Amino acid sequence: MEDTRLHDVARTGAAVVGTGFIGTVHIGALRRLGVPVIGVLGSSPERGAERAAALGVAQAYRSLDELLADPLVQVVHVTSPNVAHFDQVTQILSAGKHVICEKPLAMTSAQSAQMVTLAHNSGKIAAVCYNTRFYPLNQQARGMVAAGELGQIRLISGQFHQDWLAKDTDWNWRLEADEGGPLRSVSDIGTHWIDLTSFISGQRASAVFAELATFMPVRQKPTGPVETFSAAKGGTEPRRINTDDAAMILLRYPDGARGVMSTSQISRGHRGTLWWDMSGTDASAAWHADRPEQLWIGHRDAPNQIMLRDPSMMNPMGIAASTLPGGHSEGFADTFHAFFRQVYADVERGARGAASSYASFDDGHYEMLFCDAVLKSAQDGRWVDIPDA
Repeated sequence: MEDTRLHDVARTGAAVVGTGFIGTVHIGALRRLGVPVIGVLGSSPERGAERAAALGVAQAYRSLDELLADPLVQVVHVTSPNVAHFDQVTQILSAGKHVICEKPLAMTSAQSAQMVTLAHNSGKIAAVCYNTRFYPLNQQARGMVAAGELGQIRLISGQFHQDWLAKDTDWNWRLEADEGGPLRSVSDIGTHWIDLTSFISGQRASAVFAELATFMPVRQKPTGPVETFSAAKGGTEPRRINTDDAAMILLRYPDGARGVMSTSQISRGHRGTLWWDMSGTDASAAWHADRPEQLWIGHRDAPNQIMLRDPSMMNPMGIAASTLPGGHSEGFADTFHAFFRQVYADVERGARGAASSYASFDDGHYEMLFCDAVLKSAQDGRWVDIPDA
C-alpha cells in the first residue's frame, strides 16, 4: 500500500534515536530549521510512544529496523547512551542514511576507527555533535587564528566544570562504565573542550599527562528511572563508582605549544562553566560559555578589547554561524540550529561543503584516541602520546 505521508514532505526527513534531554534539543532545532521530524525511537516502545505524544511527533518506531525501513527518513540523529552508538550508527550507515551522532562517538577507539571507515565508504554525511563549535564567537575565533591575528599559539588553557553530579544521590547512566565508558568527566565534557580548542587553534594535542579523581566512590543509584539533569525519586541502592568525577590534564602540541585543562562534574555552583584562553605571539583571546556573546582579545602594547557578537563586525566564519542581529543574544539551543543548518545543507548537496566546520567522524575518532591516552597516562603516571588519527 502506498505511504500517503510521501506526499506531505517536501524536504529531507529526520528521525531521532533517544527521547531524553538532548534528543528533545535536537527535535527543537530541527523544527526551527523546518526539517520534518518523521519519528522518534525510545529506549522501549512504551517510552517512545509516551515521548512522541509529549513532543508532538507523529511516529514512534518500535525498533531501529522499523525506523531504517521508513523511506521518509534520510537523516538519523543518534542521542542514545554511549554504549548504543556503535551498533546503531553501523546499522544507520549500512542502510544508506546520513547520521548525526552525539558525543563521544563510541565506547572505544577500536569502534570509532571502524565507524570512520564505514562513514568514508558510505559516501554519506556523518557528523559528531560537538555543538560548542557553533557559538558564533568561537567560529569568529577560529577565523582569527586562521588569519594569523593571534600569531603562533603558545599556550591553551581552560576548563569545563559542572555540578549536576555533586551529590552522592545524583545519578545518571554516565556514572557506570558499562554504559558510558571508563571515563566520564573527560569523555562527557572534556571532549567538548578538546574538540573546541582543537577546532579554534587548528591543531590537536599530541601528548597528555593526566590525573583522574573519583571523589565519591560509592553513590546511591535510584531503583527507578531518572532523566539527565533530573532529580531521582523513590528508593536507592548503593553502587560503586569507578569513573572520574574530575580530571586535570597537561597537553603538548606538535608545534611546541603547551596546554592545561580541567574537567569536573562535582563543582557546586558551576552549572556549565566552559572557558578557553589562547595566548599567541601577537595577541591572546578568551571566551566563556557564561558570556557567550563576548570574546576577550588581549594585547601587550594596546588596550584590551571585548568584542560583542554582531554580524556586521565579524569575519565570514562568525557571520555564517550567527542568526540574529547584534544585541539579540544567541545561546545553547542556537548552536544546534547553526550546526544542523550546515549538516542539512551538505545533505542536500550530497557532500561536505568546503566551508563546513562541524566535527566529522575523523574528529570524533581523535577524541576517542585522546581519551585512551588520558586513561593510560592516569594509570601509569607519565606522559602518553596520542596516535595520529
